[in-house]
Amino acid sequence: MKILVVDDQRLMREGLATILELEPDMEVVGTAVDGRDAYAKVMEWRPHAVLMDIRMPVMDGVEASALILKHYPETKILILTTFDDEELILRALEQGVHGYLLKDMPSEAIVSAIHTVCNGGTVLQPEITSMLLKGLNKGTAGSSMPIPAFLKDEEEGLASLTEREKNVLAFLAEGLNNKEIADALHITEGTAKNHLSSVMAKLGLRDRTQAAIFAVRRLL
Repeated sequence: MKILVVDDQRLMREGLATILELEPDMEVVGTAVDGRDAYAKVMEWRPHAVLMDIRMPVMDGVEASALILKHYPETKILILTTFDDEELILRALEQGVHGYLLKDMPSEAIVSAIHTVCNGGTVLQPEITSMLLKGLNKGTAGSSMPIPAFLKDEEEGLASLTEREKNVLAFLAEGLNNKEIADALHITEGTAKNHLSSVMAKLGLRDRTQAAIFAVRRLL
């Protein structure tokens, strides 16, 4: 797996690169100091996954993720964040990033998260997800925190799902990839993929991450 590490803080950037280089199946193809630099490095190196800081000068992680995913949609992006970045995290999720991690997570959790997204899963840390959903629920009562477009009209969408589709959605919220969902439900991987495609079509969701956020909010 080819990895790009993006962070404006040299210590964090080089530390993450060193940790990931110790993994036998990972190669850090480069590092970047801001979002604009990250996009240029993606064009040059075509990494499988990008570990992206959310707050950076010149171009932040949200803008960079949107640009990268627009032109290189096969790239997996994991956002590095803190508890203070609620609105930025929501904006990043709307761009289609594949998950988010707290910056102070143990190194083994970061390695595991990269494996998860590269294998088709999503990474939604419970602590951050809980914080986001509390903010969104307050938003329905008049808070300034915006509710993403993909979470509107939830009731109608949820009612349209079959029980099997709800099961698939719940497993997706736990970060499982298609093969793991298939094994859990004793169905083929192709059937799991078809169920997920149907779920996203019925709910009007663009990708797995949006589907997972919907599921965390409504099913877990």
